[in-house]
Amino acid sequence: MTIPKNNHFNSFALYKRLLGYLRRYVKVFAVSLLAMAVAAATEPLFVSLMRPLIDDGFVGKDIQAVLGVIVMIVGLFLLRGIAGFINDYSTAWLSGHLVQTLRQELFEQLLRLPVSYYDSHSSGRMISRVTNDANQITEAGFNVITVSVKDGVTVLGLFGLLFYIDWQLTLICLVVFPSVSLCIKLISRRLRRLSRENQQQMGALTQVLSEGANCQRVVKIYGGEAYEGKRFIEKAKAIRHNVVKQRATSSVNTGATQLIIAFALSAVLYFAALRSFHGAISTGDFIAFLTGMLLLFAPIKRITNITQSLQRGLAAAESTFSFLDEAPEPDTGTREMVKINGALTFDHVSFRYPNAERYALDNLSLEIYPGETLALVGVSGSGKTTLASMIPRFYLPQAGEIRLDGIPLNDIALTSLRAQIALVSQDVVLFNDTVAANIAYGRHQQATREEIVEAARAANALEFIERMVEGFDTLIGEKGARLSGGQRQRLAIARALLKNAPILILDEATSALDTQSERLVQAALENLMKNRTTIVIAHRLSTIENADRIAVMEHGQIVELGSHQALLAQKGIYTRLHHLQFHEQSSI
Repeated sequence: MTIPKNNHFNSFALYKRLLGYLRRYVKVFAVSLLAMAVAAATEPLFVSLMRPLIDDGFVGKDIQAVLGVIVMIVGLFLLRGIAGFINDYSTAWLSGHLVQTLRQELFEQLLRLPVSYYDSHSSGRMISRVTNDANQITEAGFNVITVSVKDGVTVLGLFGLLFYIDWQLTLICLVVFPSVSLCIKLISRRLRRLSRENQQQMGALTQVLSEGANCQRVVKIYGGEAYEGKRFIEKAKAIRHNVVKQRATSSVNTGATQLIIAFALSAVLYFAALRSFHGAISTGDFIAFLTGMLLLFAPIKRITNITQSLQRGLAAAESTFSFLDEAPEPDTGTREMVKINGALTFDHVSFRYPNAERYALDNLSLEIYPGETLALVGVSGSGKTTLASMIPRFYLPQAGEIRLDGIPLNDIALTSLRAQIALVSQDVVLFNDTVAANIAYGRHQQATREEIVEAARAANALEFIERMVEGFDTLIGEKGARLSGGQRQRLAIARALLKNAPILILDEATSALDTQSERLVQAALENLMKNRTTIVIAHRLSTIENADRIAVMEHGQIVELGSHQALLAQKGIYTRLHHLQFHEQSSI
């Protein structure tokens, strides 16, 4: 069931979808509900024992009646304890499975979403959905069900018993229900709105936390501690204000409900006393009725208090299901590419980012031949990275077509297409795992240790890896924090070598390295580029002079195309860029 995005979800749709997750555990859920009902039924049964205890035991002075009631009370509480344990255990088991399932689905959806989604949404909010929202859904799922079923059965049972004892007095109690329902309905609207705001505020707080941890070097060197502290305080303060508002609103709801019930109780006590004076109700019945009325307080209070957790859980469910309903990365292709030549064709391709003033690629046409090394150069914003990002279909062209070996990319299955491509970028992505696991990423089960070692050797990484205490089994820290820039780059090259894909994309792979590291990385790249179709994005023109062809880009178009020498002879944009860099390097 997909819930529409154009308005806020209604509670029925949310519960219907939540209960859909429980179908596979329907037997455990049924046991849990039965245990709740049994535990709840013990309260009206306990109240019903008050009448024989008072009338037969104390008024009639029958000790056997007292002993009988005592035995039944012990039996009732033993039954209540067993049923309560079964209910608590099964509910915890079910809620744990629900949260785990939702978190798995959220994470899988996180991986399926297109790159464009990440461009326009906060990573902190996405993380908050997995860590926070999925857990809060249990409040809308199980905590509310527990209270509704258990306390609902208790209230109905007590009201049934009270009606049996004295229906006239019970009618006074029933008068309060419309007032309580109206109070809960009014409060629920405000609590749902506050809960939605809380979801957004938690996402913003997670974003600040994530940036503070990931960007801590920049924070320290630029003295941003006070600024980041201020940002965190603002987000934390907003959450605190929201929580206080929720508690205050819930407290008003509880107080108003209890006041209404107190008026009803006072009226019942008054009329019960009058009826007792006239002999219309026995002492035992009066005590049983009074006990039942008093026992109604706790479940009714819990039912009214559950409004806050209900609305908080439903707001979390809204957030979770809206995220799960986001359109995943489109994959309409059915062709499987087993072996390719590596010919790429851009045929009048155009693309513009959302809210951008102009096209990143504007009616661009380009032919890349099998096994060719094509370099892309140009000033920032000329469209180099966008062009390279179109090849693995990170972005889809809004006009024109891209073909691989003559086959439109849209006709190729996404996993099959990306299996043909390796990527090495300036911002190396490494995981908090071992050296071997990072090199074999994506091929953990297929790659042998010999293949991993050979890839590291070809990437000029074997020397520094073998110097590590645990060698290939060394943990490298988050984002490879324990490695130098050149070492991280060579691990990325080793990963690409191990993948052995026929198409290679190099995005500024050496721009942030010192001279010695660049020499080692450049030698590793030469090993990597052999017999592959390679697209190189470079600002440092000295690194691409040996490319087969160089495409000069400007405003999303290719304005010059040819070899290094041919472009220099044209004395155009490439010549100007080359001379500019040459003079800058000479003056250093």
